[in-house]
Amino acid sequence: MSKMKVHNLLTPEMVILELGSVSRDDLIKEMVGYLKKKNKINKEKELTEKLLQREDLGSTAIGDGVAIPHCKMKGITSPIVMLSVSRNGVDFQSLDGEPSHLFFLVVSSPENPSVNLQILAAIAQLVRKAERVKERIMEADNAQKVLEVIRDEEEYLDE
Repeated sequence: MSKMKVHNLLTPEMVILELGSVSRDDLIKEMVGYLKKKNKINKEKELTEKLLQREDLGSTAIGDGVAIPHCKMKGITSPIVMLSVSRNGVDFQSLDGEPSHLFFLVVSSPENPSVNLQILAAIAQLVRKAERVKERIMEADNAQKVLEVIRDEEEYLDE
C-alpha cells in the first residue's frame, strides 16, 4: 500500500488561513463551526465535545507550533482532514510551552482505526521532517498555495 500523503487528504476548502480564536476551546469550536457550515458534519456539539475531551486527556500539540486535534466519531464515512492557521498562535498546552500555529484537525470513523493512525502519522512525519513546511504554510496567501507547499515538501521527503 502506498504511503498516505497529507496533500491528498486536504482540499482548498478545508484550509483556513486565519483563525480568529485565541483560546484552545474557542479554536476547536471555530474549526468545528466551519465544518458544519461546509456541511461536512451535522453533529457540531458532539464533535466539539469529543475533541475537547481528547485534549483534556493530553494535549495534541506535538511541539514546533503544530497541534493535531483529532477524534473518532460514529457516522463519519470518510476521514475529515482540515488545516487551520493561527498567525498569533494559541496556547495548546504544548510540551515545549510554545503556542501552536498550525492545526491539523482529523475526524475519522471508529470502524477504521488504522486509517486514523496512518493520517496522524503522515501529518506528524510531514511537520517533523520537512523543516520549512511550517514557515512556508504561514507565508502562503491562499489555500491552493498551502496545498502546493505540502505537496512539494512531501515529494522532497520521498526523494
